Amino acid sequence: MTFFEMSNVSFQYGAGNGSVLNDFSITVEQGEVVGILGRSGSGKSTLLRLISGLEEPRSGRISINGRTMVDAGHFVNPEHRGVGMVFQDYALFPHLTVEQNIAFGLHRLPKKVREAKVTDMLELVHLEDYRKRYPHELSGGQQQRVAFARALAPEPSILLMDEPFSNLDADLKVSIRQQLKQLLQKATITSILVTHDKDDAEALCDRIVRIG
Repeated sequence: MTFFEMSNVSFQYGAGNGSVLNDFSITVEQGEVVGILGRSGSGKSTLLRLISGLEEPRSGRISINGRTMVDAGHFVNPEHRGVGMVFQDYALFPHLTVEQNIAFGLHRLPKKVREAKVTDMLELVHLEDYRKRYPHELSGGQQQRVAFARALAPEPSILLMDEPFSNLDADLKVSIRQQLKQLLQKATITSILVTHDKDDAEALCDRIVRIG
């Protein structure tokens, strides 16, 4: 079943600049992990910004779970799209503990529900004993898992990952990729991974789409 769809999406940064994306289309099935592979400047990160609502396409349509997010007459704001993001630098809040970082997007939930959700996420990423630590007290791999838990905690419709392994050394990258693949399978969440690294895409994704 098609869960996510981009149809004939075009985008450019400002008038006079060339198109970053031109009539780009892709469909993603429920629970599928798709890799977007391309060189630097090919429009990979722009693609994620369009899906999340941080940029608006010049033309085309984007839908998630049968709901139109953007087309010629319609634009759903980022906070209402149900999109989770994991960034290249993890973007953890340095002044918040691990559990506070994970709870950040759950402020609308009652306290007990929020606490239970944080505990579930800590178990999912195997960081139960690190809940009171701060990001600077964690390894790169642990920070990456916290970022993943924080993105998954609000139960997003779709998870977007932008070069999530680029700050990890080679040995750590291999083990984190394996852990993340298991976590994605366990969470059965539809995901899109943007990377320039073919090994990342092949290790994690069900299918690879090349752009640029």
